[in-house]
Amino acid sequence: MANASRAVHPALVTFALAMGAFAIGTTEFAAMSLLPYFAADLRISEPTAGHAISAYALGVVAGAPLIAVLGARLPRRALLIGLMVMFAIGNLLSAISPNYSMMLLFRFLSGLPHGAYFGVAALVAASLVPSDRRASAVARVMTGLTVATVIGVPVANWMGQVLGWRSGFGVVALLAVATITLVALFAPRDAGDPDASPMRELGALREPQVLLTLLTGAIGFGGLFAVYTYVASTMLTVTHVSAHWVPAILAIFGVGMTIGNLVAASAADRAQSRTAIFVLLWSAAALALFPLAASQLWSLCVVIFLIGCGGGLGSVLQTRLMDVAGDAQTLAAAAHHSAFNIANALGPWLGGIAIASGHGLTSTGWIGSALALAGLAVFLFALALQQRALALTIACE
Repeated sequence: MANASRAVHPALVTFALAMGAFAIGTTEFAAMSLLPYFAADLRISEPTAGHAISAYALGVVAGAPLIAVLGARLPRRALLIGLMVMFAIGNLLSAISPNYSMMLLFRFLSGLPHGAYFGVAALVAASLVPSDRRASAVARVMTGLTVATVIGVPVANWMGQVLGWRSGFGVVALLAVATITLVALFAPRDAGDPDASPMRELGALREPQVLLTLLTGAIGFGGLFAVYTYVASTMLTVTHVSAHWVPAILAIFGVGMTIGNLVAASAADRAQSRTAIFVLLWSAAALALFPLAASQLWSLCVVIFLIGCGGGLGSVLQTRLMDVAGDAQTLAAAAHHSAFNIANALGPWLGGIAIASGHGLTSTGWIGSALALAGLAVFLFALALQQRALALTIACE
């Protein structure tokens, strides 16, 4: 793998991989903004249409570990191309869904390659640079996803309004085709890992540090989604602004994610654990400010940007998984995105409970802050276990 990596230009490889992340980020987040349009067209209620979002997330959670285990021996370049082919087909089918039942199926299929793509792309990007720059390499790939929240999501939302919701999924299929072409041209050719096996990959799930790192993401990221899911409703009901402001706020969130992703990754290359702790504390504080800031547009813009910066946790945890997963790199890297989508389900669910209980739309900020602190508690427990195991090893020597 290392020899193949030297034969390619790392910047071109990273761009190819980031294009796939841009396509995935666009469909994941834009589907939420397109929901009112396909709900009306398919003649279903908006809460019912929301199940299409859940179907995609379920596909991610199920597909990431399954594909990682079954595809562990495959060359990473071939696996990336195959995953993008599957993703393109799923989104094309979504764009031509004749009814709600088929829409659910096609969104589930679209989600299957999501986590495995990000996991394998992160491993390829990390293989191109020295070990002390892996987090930054992973972050550059993930920048495709964060830029999607700035550009891809607003554009898809605009297309949904002007050309119809189907065009929003259709453009994602085109982005996937572009990714296939770029990966085929620029990704390093490798021979795969003949020693890999499903059992070796599954061995990662017996490692406490892997499980605790995944749990940190599944809980800690939930806070961000608790607020993001209901931010449009909060703006209309609490801030009392026009719906035209919603894409702008979503773009501000995306700018925060992009900056937070790059800054946190650079810091993690020097001090990984301290960076993770700082980002979780940052998220807890920013989310706690949300209920106080939601009444004014200017303060909401500031806090939404700060909350977006908390998205930098992703690249930090992805790199930590590379450190603790041993030989089961593919499964651990892919499972990170399953955990991310568990957070995508957990945060909105808990936020919805708070809202339904009469605490108001801004209560999602308190729920989010509590989730960030809970994620921090899990991470600190993981570090304590790691230090204890290291001390026992030294004592035995």
